[in-house]
Amino acid sequence: MLRFEDPIYLWLLLVIPLMAMIRFVAWRQRKAKLRKFGEPELLRQLMPDVSKYRPSVKFWIANSALCVLILMLARPQMGTKISHEKRNGIEAIICMDISNSMLAQDVAPSRLDKCKMLVEDMVDHFTNDKIGLVVFAGDAFVQLPITSDYVSAKMFLQNIDPSLIQTQGTNIGEAINVAMRSFTQQDKVGRAIIVITDGEDHEGGALAAAAAAKKKGINVFILGVGNPKGAPIPLGEGNYMKDASGQTVMSALNEQMCKQIAQAGSGVYIHVDNTSDAQEELNDQLTKLQKGETDSVIYSQYDEQFQAFAILAIILLIIETCILEVKNPRLRSLKLFNKKQR
Repeated sequence: MLRFEDPIYLWLLLVIPLMAMIRFVAWRQRKAKLRKFGEPELLRQLMPDVSKYRPSVKFWIANSALCVLILMLARPQMGTKISHEKRNGIEAIICMDISNSMLAQDVAPSRLDKCKMLVEDMVDHFTNDKIGLVVFAGDAFVQLPITSDYVSAKMFLQNIDPSLIQTQGTNIGEAINVAMRSFTQQDKVGRAIIVITDGEDHEGGALAAAAAAKKKGINVFILGVGNPKGAPIPLGEGNYMKDASGQTVMSALNEQMCKQIAQAGSGVYIHVDNTSDAQEELNDQLTKLQKGETDSVIYSQYDEQFQAFAILAIILLIIETCILEVKNPRLRSLKLFNKKQR
């Protein structure tokens, strides 16, 4: 398993597309200036040593070397020692609503960001437990398969935003069904599905899904985030989502629906507001679940891999240096692909 000890440096990779855009603009400007001197075909004949492709090849090789150097700064590490540990814990699948309504700011800083903070706090309280992550809107899919790697869980959590799912809506039933299929086959272990949503179930089927989970011994907890009075959905630059008639859409927490789903799933409904009460109550509820013995595969030792990245970067820089921007005059007369004149 490859990981980065200092992933903050990976943000520097944004420099690569920025440099590509700058080069493209410069190339367009240079091409426009050359056209002022004459036709491109005539200019190529007047400048036989100028290569059309070599500058681009040198640029992309240099950018590849820069990319490798950035990855090296992030300290890549490879797991080399695997240990199997028996732990007593629970299995929890988080179903996070990422529909557009979760962008409402009736909970600071927003419903979605508050949910991320809540889940991160929950992970911090986990020790021998396993966690998985399902995201849903009009559809649902597994964002993180069930694992005991809490570092990866937090990393996947930070990458969640509404753009992950193009189908808008709130299909809580499908999210619960996906979560039920995501647990391990371990016996005698407490299992929980934690649905974090504003309760606007547009597709239906949530009550039936929660009841099916209950039959399998899985508790369904519902965390309702937002204000029952409703709040507008920001779109950026001070604009808010509007309906077909031009009226501002107000997204309200449907607490009644949330309570019904929690009851059907033999769980508890918890309201999420600007306090930390929801985190504390959720942690208390999870501690009541039966802790079973789970088999966890853990990388207990990681070796630094920056040496390999450094060697690759040096090789790329050597290649870039050896390639001339102009054609080699010694090889100009060498025509390997020309047909012999008869």
